[in-house]
Formats: sequence, structure tokens, C-alpha cells
Amino acid sequence: MKVILLAGGLGSRLAEETKVRPKPMVEIGGIPIIEHIMQWYMKFGYKEFIICLGYKGTEIINYFKEYHLRNSTVIIDSKGKIETVEKKSNPWKIILAQTGNNTQTAGRIKKIRKFLKADEEFFMTYGDGLSNVDLHKLYNWHKRYKKIATLTAVRPLARFGALDLDKKGKVNNFIEKPVNESGWINGGFFVLSEKAINFIHSYDEAWEKGPISRLVSENQLVAYKHEGFWQPMDTLREKQILCDMWEKGIAPWKVSKRKKNIISLKKVV
Repeated sequence: MKVILLAGGLGSRLAEETKVRPKPMVEIGGIPIIEHIMQWYMKFGYKEFIICLGYKGTEIINYFKEYHLRNSTVIIDSKGKIETVEKKSNPWKIILAQTGNNTQTAGRIKKIRKFLKADEEFFMTYGDGLSNVDLHKLYNWHKRYKKIATLTAVRPLARFGALDLDKKGKVNNFIEKPVNESGWINGGFFVLSEKAINFIHSYDEAWEKGPISRLVSENQLVAYKHEGFWQPMDTLREKQILCDMWEKGIAPWKVSKRKKNIISLKKVV
């Protein structure tokens, strides 16, 4: 089952980082956030990816093109011959699809339709958010209700702590960043049928607007409620939240510990 990753936006709210790199390449714990997302999908056995490129897309291409070398011990002799040992690789298959710098999110999905079979089901998510959503349960929910589209609904943490006050102002309880009780929001992890692309009318549409509204009007959208961890990375503050969790060893999305890169230069006489 394929996984489509939207990775072409400008990331303007994270301009401090995205002036020099595309948002999906912003690092959490020394690893681009897009690789964190891919590792989570591979944990559940999903290893085929279609990455929709746009802004600074060549940065993403180069990262995966050079991935093998960066994660191996490299021996270079005096003639420039390169040998890799202690090789570390991932069993993924990646299609890096150029979908345009100014294409909207729905338009990017529409442009990669040629890589999908008729009625094929696939996962779709954004390249800038992390979660520990159970992807098997998400997919089973999709199969259970037999709709064209299933989204993951989440309740993010409130930005500020909450006070429980009585009429006289006495503080009965204080909760640091409680779950937002105002309602569920789109968490960005979707299961879609290829038929969902029929609901995209142009390349200039945002997925979150026209197409989703049309799916709702046709009763073809269902939500899977995820009560666990979910965190987008739209601002420096949110990036720092994710970095702090990684550094403290409490990242709920962490799959396995990755070895540091080792580069060895050996001159052969």
C-alpha cells in the first residue's frame, strides 16, 4: 500500500528554517521530519512512498539519493575509489514526483494520479507533522465504513494551562496544557481511495477546502478518532517541542535508535 507525502509547500510560518531548506527537511534530533514520518509508516509495513515535491524539492531528492553513503562507513583510496562498509539502508521504494512550486495541496495529489491504479487505496499525509497513530487501526476503520476517504481526528493540547475556579476566584485545580475540549480537528493522516481524486477540480485547490467539502456533501468522509500523540510543526515553538521530546527520550513516534554517520578516509599505498 502506497503512502503519499505532501512535501512541496513554502513553510512560510517557519521562515527561519525554510529560507534554506524545504520544511520536510527541517531536522528533529538530527533527522529530517519527513524521515521520522516515513519510519513510522515502515513500522507498520508500508514501504512504498510517493513524495510530492515543490519548493526546494532538489534538497529532498539529494537527501535520499545520498542516503546510502551518509549512513555507511566510507573508504576512499588515493585514486578516489569509494568502498562502503557497515552499510545501513532502509527497505523503502520512493517516487520523488515534481508537482510544481505553486501547486496547492489537492493539485499535488491530482498530479501523481498516474502512479496509482484505478480504485487503489493509499495513505496520504503532510510532511510536517508527527503522531503515534496506529496505522493498522486507521486502515481497518476505513475498510469498516467503506467510504472513499477516512481522516484521523485529533484533539490537540491547549496552548495554555487551564484553571478550575470557584465563584470567589479560588483555584481548585490547575492543569498544564490540557487536551483541548473545544472539538476534534483534522490530524492529517488519511486513507483514501483513488476515487477521491475525482473530487479535486483543479490544481489550484487546497485539499482541506473544496475536495474535503465535496466528500462530506456526498457522505464519503469518515473520521477515525486518535486519542494519542499528535503534534504539527508549523512554528519554531512547535519545532522546539518536538526536539525537546526527542532529546529527552520521550518521543512517542520514535521507532528505533539510528547510528551516527561514520566517514572513514583510507589512503591506499
